[in-house]
Amino acid sequence: MPQFLSKSRYFLPLIAGAGAMLCITALSSLGDVTQPSVWLMAPFGATMVILFGLPESPLAQPRNIVIGHLLTTAIGLFVASTLGVTSWSLGLAVGLAVGSMLLTNTTHPPAGANPIVVMLAGEHWDFLLMPVATGAVLIVAFGVIYHRFVTGISYPKKWL
Repeated sequence: MPQFLSKSRYFLPLIAGAGAMLCITALSSLGDVTQPSVWLMAPFGATMVILFGLPESPLAQPRNIVIGHLLTTAIGLFVASTLGVTSWSLGLAVGLAVGSMLLTNTTHPPAGANPIVVMLAGEHWDFLLMPVATGAVLIVAFGVIYHRFVTGISYPKKWL
């Protein structure tokens, strides 16, 4: 890589954007191959910002990405299945999700949207496995490979 490019203020945004593009494209392509399986959900797009733009952040570490997404999705599914979907239950689910991530040291801001996603889309418990668990693990794996071989950034800083 030319020296002037790596010192450019445009380099990091371009390389982060390329990583996000490749990761989402890969997950989306898996959906094309395994129809009708869904490998994506909107909060994964926000995960890309943190994983590729701020990979050294505690919020981008594998524990936060995987457990944050799993925990908040499970909370949304639980609240929907026990209380139904109302304005009050949506607020309760998001509040419980935020509090739970903070209590467990697994804060991952994009995961805060998961209760809203699962509740408004009417998802069921299988959504926790696919796309949430599988997608989150694949995103972390892609991030490890991308940062190791493309950006040279030591990722992750901490696994657990």
